[in-house]
Amino acid sequence: MKTNSEQVFPEDFLWGGAIAANQAEGAYAEDGKGLSVVDVSPEGIMNGIKADSDEVNLYHEGIDFYHRYKEDIALFAEMGFKAFRTSIAWSRIFPKGDETEPNEKGLKFYDDLFDELLKYGIEPVITISHFESPFHLVKEYGGWKNRKMIEFFTRYCEVIFNRYKDKVKYWMGFNEINHAHTMPHIAAATKVEENENRLQVIYQASHHEFVASAIATKLCHEIIPDAKMGAMLSLSSVYPNTCHPDDVFETYELRRRTLFYSDVLLRGKYPNYIYRIWKEYHVNVEMEENDLELIENYTADYLGFSYYRTTTHKTGDPILENTGGVIGTPNPYLETTPWGWQIDPKGLRLVLNEVYDRYQKPLLIVENGLGMTDEVEDGEVNDDYRIEYLRSHIEEMKEAIKDGVDLMGYTYWGPIDIVSAGTGEMKKRYGFIHVDRDNDGNGTMERKRKKSFDWYKKVIQSNGEDLD
Repeated sequence: MKTNSEQVFPEDFLWGGAIAANQAEGAYAEDGKGLSVVDVSPEGIMNGIKADSDEVNLYHEGIDFYHRYKEDIALFAEMGFKAFRTSIAWSRIFPKGDETEPNEKGLKFYDDLFDELLKYGIEPVITISHFESPFHLVKEYGGWKNRKMIEFFTRYCEVIFNRYKDKVKYWMGFNEINHAHTMPHIAAATKVEENENRLQVIYQASHHEFVASAIATKLCHEIIPDAKMGAMLSLSSVYPNTCHPDDVFETYELRRRTLFYSDVLLRGKYPNYIYRIWKEYHVNVEMEENDLELIENYTADYLGFSYYRTTTHKTGDPILENTGGVIGTPNPYLETTPWGWQIDPKGLRLVLNEVYDRYQKPLLIVENGLGMTDEVEDGEVNDDYRIEYLRSHIEEMKEAIKDGVDLMGYTYWGPIDIVSAGTGEMKKRYGFIHVDRDNDGNGTMERKRKKSFDWYKKVIQSNGEDLD
């Protein structure tokens, strides 16, 4: 092992894992919690909001983290986690979203959860809105296309900042905010009607989220002066399919539309290129007098992002509805998972350099992981493929740090098996910890360590140096 002076990762590097409340907690109608947009979408949140269905909604029970969090956090502590990223379910705090008084039982749950993390020296990294907007706000107000949402979100932030100011020092606003284009029903809690200009709705909703983010940053710094407020994007990347100039430039345009969100949140200004897009697609974003001043004065302190894969883009593929880089042509040089996600460790180094060069602010990888169908054989899960995925990505993180990137930490997505956001199923597993639950909702919920559990523990103990 290298000596401390030779180690690549800083001593205070935030090794850990990440989940979302809606995919893990369950207890969807317990202790006063209201319905969220995910609670009414049993087909999987990628498919849009549907309130009525007889299909099993795995989100309703999740992995019962609401009742089993102490057991799970003990396992995270056994691995040596320095940080744990999760979210606060907005509808636990304000069940409908537009109330003036919060739900005390919801607040108490997160008090207990954060206390349990801190007991083990694990820093909570908290997303304020992770695809969990109260469903009432969509039905009654139309979600984030309505400016009233800023008022409701501000009230929510004031409550949680004041309540948890001594417990949480790392915050993020909207999870994968750039997915307003690909998944407006969850990333912007907005349903685009057939007769609406889709881009008008999305950019108007995004503007309201930008203003809300700025207000949240202002409040966070006022209420918790030693806290950091981050932005969060999906930054799975995209390459030109060929070296044809049209492929190259369209790929550049696609990437710039993705980074539009971080341009606003970290630079504090609308970039010049967006005005041509708005003109060509008849978008007229309504703004109030102080909006741009707020956005400029209260930018994010760091950029958190998810990275899972890369794709390629050829002329004619979708651009404007593909800001997460999730639609594209296969890359023949990369391996592909059973869900069609191409594994590209080098792409992570590329993204780290790309966004650090662009913003010169600290970065935090808050989601990265491998979803596979794990088989339990003789009571064991030998997930060597997950170990190799992690090893190759951590090696590229090292190279990025050597390149000069300021990387704060790495919270692996899904350290424990949870309900998949993309497919709404349990079969797609990411965890170091196996949970006995299947796609039909059957199982004991028993937790079991996989082979990767001990491997990640060793990585953390060595601060990223022992990858064997």
